Amino acid sequence: MNASCDPEKPRRRSIRLRDYDYSRAGAYFITVCTKGQRLLFGEVNDGEVELNESGRIAEEEWLNSARIRIEIKMDTWIVMPNHVHGIVIIDDKRRRGARPGAR
Repeated sequence: MNASCDPEKPRRRSIRLRDYDYSRAGAYFITVCTKGQRLLFGEVNDGEVELNESGRIAEEEWLNSARIRIEIKMDTWIVMPNHVHGIVIIDDKRRRGARPGAR
C-alpha cells in the first residue's frame, strides 16, 4: 500500500512555501530519499554510518553536482542508509556568469 494512502501512517505536511520560486538564489536544505525507504546506501554500526558501494556513489554524485553546476555550492551534507541530507546554495552572480548571454 502506498504510504500516502495508508491511514495507519501519519501524513506529512509539506513545508514548501506556496508560490515560492525555489530556483531563486539562496540556501536550501534538501532531503533525497530512497524509494520505499530501502536501506540502499549502507548501514549504521555503533552509531556510525558505513556506506556501501551505492552510498559511495551517492556521495560522489553529491560532490559532482557542484563541479558540473557552477551556480551551486554544496554546503554541509551527509549520506544516510536510506536518504541524503544536504544544504545547497544557489548563487545568482555565478549563475549569470556561467552562460554567455544569461541574465
